[in-house]
Amino acid sequence: MSVLDAIILGIVEGITEFLPISSTGHLMLTSEVLGLHATEYLKTFEISIQLGAIAAVLFLYGRTLIKHRDVCMRTLVAFIPTGIIGLTLYSFIKNTLLEHTMVVVYALFIGGVGLIIFELWYSRFGKKNITDIAHMSFRHAFLIGIFQSCALIPGVSRSAATIIGGLLLGISREAIVEFSFLLALPTMVAATGVELIHHGSAFTLEEAHLLLIGMVVSFGVAIVAIRWLLRFIRTHSFIVFGIYRLLIAILFWATLT
Repeated sequence: MSVLDAIILGIVEGITEFLPISSTGHLMLTSEVLGLHATEYLKTFEISIQLGAIAAVLFLYGRTLIKHRDVCMRTLVAFIPTGIIGLTLYSFIKNTLLEHTMVVVYALFIGGVGLIIFELWYSRFGKKNITDIAHMSFRHAFLIGIFQSCALIPGVSRSAATIIGGLLLGISREAIVEFSFLLALPTMVAATGVELIHHGSAFTLEEAHLLLIGMVVSFGVAIVAIRWLLRFIRTHSFIVFGIYRLLIAILFWATLT
């Protein structure tokens, strides 16, 4: 991996982490395009680089978390399902799912179809009973966490899963998108922590440097992406992202098969 590769992956991560299109899936596909082999370091890089984008959430929402401890508690409760399932299936996810790019392609396609169908249904029958994440119950938080755990499959998209789950529970689009940002904090910190504990000590100085570059780039790009998404959702649904998922899945399916 070169410095340019790290920068490109950082840009991809920053753009895709909070959009309903799967950052892990896009990192895997981008690595395929760049000709990077699925080494232990690359898989750890693709997981750990997300910490840069998560730092952007802390930068933008740190004061909210400090002022509203109840929001922190709901975020931690929502993390529980993913934490348990992710730790239990760690070896399978790392050594099987992250090894196969076609898993991403199929997940992107199925998720794209599902996102479009859901948005068409939601536009007619969706309800918005909760407009502030401070008014969410712990039950709501836990159920959203169960939805998030579906994103342990690369290509599903953590943000898409949590947002759809929240909308189904009657939470407004703006509120669930913000909660999705906050839920990324414990989720990605835990995922990165596990990776670095297992493999961080084996990094060379150059590999650690490349990971740091990727994180810094993803941090800056993610700040822009978060602010853009918050403006976008005020007047748009996620159908456009569903269409994008279908197109990118079809493109890579045609290329890889």
